[in-house]
Amino acid sequence: MSSPMPEDRAVNARDTEYRKTVLPSGFRVVTEVLPGVRTAALGIWVETGSRFEPARWSGIAHFTEHMLFKGTWRRSAQRIAEEADQLGAQLNAFTDREHTCYYVRVLSEHLPKVTDLLADMLTGSRFDEEAVEKERQVIFEEIKMYEDSPDDLVQDLFLEAVWADDALGRPVIGRRETVAALRRPDFLDFVTHEYRAPRVLVAACGDVQHDRVVEQVAELLAPLAGDAPARDATPPPVASRTTYRAKDTEQVHLCLGYPALAQGHPDRYVQSVLDHLAGGGMSSRLFQEVRERRGLVYSIGSFSVLYRDAGAFGVYAGTSPERVPEVLSVTLRELDRLRAEPVSEEELARAKESLKASLMLSLEGTASRMFFLSRSELYFGRRITPDEVLAELEAVTAERVQGLAQRLLSMRPALAAVGPADAEAVTCRALEAA
Repeated sequence: MSSPMPEDRAVNARDTEYRKTVLPSGFRVVTEVLPGVRTAALGIWVETGSRFEPARWSGIAHFTEHMLFKGTWRRSAQRIAEEADQLGAQLNAFTDREHTCYYVRVLSEHLPKVTDLLADMLTGSRFDEEAVEKERQVIFEEIKMYEDSPDDLVQDLFLEAVWADDALGRPVIGRRETVAALRRPDFLDFVTHEYRAPRVLVAACGDVQHDRVVEQVAELLAPLAGDAPARDATPPPVASRTTYRAKDTEQVHLCLGYPALAQGHPDRYVQSVLDHLAGGGMSSRLFQEVRERRGLVYSIGSFSVLYRDAGAFGVYAGTSPERVPEVLSVTLRELDRLRAEPVSEEELARAKESLKASLMLSLEGTASRMFFLSRSELYFGRRITPDEVLAELEAVTAERVQGLAQRLLSMRPALAAVGPADAEAVTCRALEAA
């Protein structure tokens, strides 16, 4: 085993022990011991996702994630499933725009065995041509399912409206025509270039032994050693377009919003508070005004997406076609109020307490701790503790919220909508008139 670099360190925060090791090959390993638990959660993260795909390969990161469950040179797809079940392991994976993660929750005594299983999937997948064709059909069905879910579809269309033709605006799942064109050599080429040690983070939380995890990573993931090709570091251009997708639906599903802060921005917690004030809960301004007082919608809420060098803030609502003009008008008026008037101390305190409670409640399981730890390392290169986040939230003031609202909400909004074909004209006119 290679000797760890000097970055191997242990830091105790309250009753948890955190350690980080960076191997000479570039693999990063972070662990957090949680006393009193008998389970472990482990994630193998690869810093690749849909925003790093060439247009002709749109969807390949997600397709690759599927294929890693379909058989290796040592295990068939059925054996992978049977081994996971035999160990009582909850094995899963996901792909987003900047990362692919393969993760597991398991009794801690079985962690070494399931780590071997995951490592085999990452280093020894066969990409058998027959399996590729079968999984292509599965993904076609996934695309159809997604197209039949207008509330999901509209959020992808919103990011496309914000960033236009940039890869960050493309759907993670890809498009039917690009998924149809992918072949076995494409997957092998993609994995060879993207699944490289400097892009791999292994994170484990719970009843874990740091040195044992490091040992397994060095041994089992060794085939991924090698340099990772440089990437274009240019932030995506902003488009702020209006886009409408005609679907046979009863409602018009709307996403309206703006380019916003990136993950590393010092005001990211101010944006969290702004988001919550706008539409983050039942007492939020949009929920109270649009749903409770006016009865215009069943569902409305705001959201933020933050990436390495870009972000977006948006509002989702679903309403009847004839109510679209009023929903857009009232929504924009409430956002204007956040720019024009400082929030009250009572409203601010309520939002901050809600966010703090949500954070702490979300961190009570080993898997959630692993995800929190992983994203800290991936975006900031260090551990960010829950106490740090609580302190940042507490430091948010009404003046900072208003200042950020003035910066983010003053430009022309992007709008995406999914609904009946005969509602397109009124929807687009409503935005111009609002």
